[in-house]
Amino acid sequence: MVRSSPVVSGSETTPVEQAPVSAPARVPQERGLSWRMLGRWEVALLGFVLGTVLFGIAETPNFLTGTNFFDFGLNIGSIAIMALPLTLIVMTGEIDLSVASTLGLASSLLGYLFAHGWPIVGAMALVIVVGLACGLFNGLLITRLGLPSLAVTIGTLALYRGIALIILGSNSVTGFPSSYTTIGTSPIPHTELSWSLGIFILMAIVYAIVLHATPVGRAMHAIGLQQEAAFFSGIRVKRIKLVLYALSGLLCSIAGILWTFQYATSRYDAGIGLELTVVTIVLFGGVSIFGGRGTIVGVVMAVCVIGGIESALTLMNVAPQVQQIVTGCLLLISVILPNAAEGIGRIRARSAISRRANE
Repeated sequence: MVRSSPVVSGSETTPVEQAPVSAPARVPQERGLSWRMLGRWEVALLGFVLGTVLFGIAETPNFLTGTNFFDFGLNIGSIAIMALPLTLIVMTGEIDLSVASTLGLASSLLGYLFAHGWPIVGAMALVIVVGLACGLFNGLLITRLGLPSLAVTIGTLALYRGIALIILGSNSVTGFPSSYTTIGTSPIPHTELSWSLGIFILMAIVYAIVLHATPVGRAMHAIGLQQEAAFFSGIRVKRIKLVLYALSGLLCSIAGILWTFQYATSRYDAGIGLELTVVTIVLFGGVSIFGGRGTIVGVVMAVCVIGGIESALTLMNVAPQVQQIVTGCLLLISVILPNAAEGIGRIRARSAISRRANE
């Protein structure tokens, strides 16, 4: 039955008909919690981790040995450390392609200072300060001048690598104190963890708490989802991005120090090309390239998958070029599959709404 309500205009009251109010259309819920879980990329990553382990066991008997686990940590530890700050940067809708060049600059500067008589602790401290300055430089260009992060960090990728070449040239520096270079030959006492992988695990816990359990982490999600809305809601968008780039430079310099001690040598080309692997870890870990979505747990699992595959292929004596192809394929998978799954989910939701409306 259609009811009318009076509208008062001056001294007259006229009835205005109202359309009957129907119950709001509801999006049908997925059948059971398991379907919602299967839609999460982290569940797929868990399958990739198990598949990597089974592949390694099937192809080489040494895959699950303590020695191989230590080598796994050596190969992926420094790269994984650089992936953590990049995760937060990508979460805010930005990118940093200068991570590996910052590592190379840190390695070159450490070798140069040590060769010129600096105490190793003082040299390490200055290297970390320079790394922090590199990150701040990126952040200031992006947040204060409004330049696109892709263009800025491609430029500093070449700039920092060029500075490293000027500092050290084609020379290499060796002879670092054995008390430091043992991080490349000995695990953390009473474990099979390499020092770089152990540091990554501790940092991953801190980053997970910050991203998923603090207001700052929620602000990062908001910035990535809608930067303008985040700004008008009171979030200091530029300040947060600047801090994230500064942290990226700082952690990349620490990764450069670990890299130098691990290989007991300092060269300008240290870590060259690793930016592809770092980006692959972040995107394969489920962090959206458009920002606003991702978890540290996913990134940790991506580290396990990519490091595990490289470890298995190395034990199988597969050429490094083939390993690069595998890394490239994983990068494509990390971009295509999550977005395809999201698109399918939206289509299914719209179809369900249409069917409900027509009932």
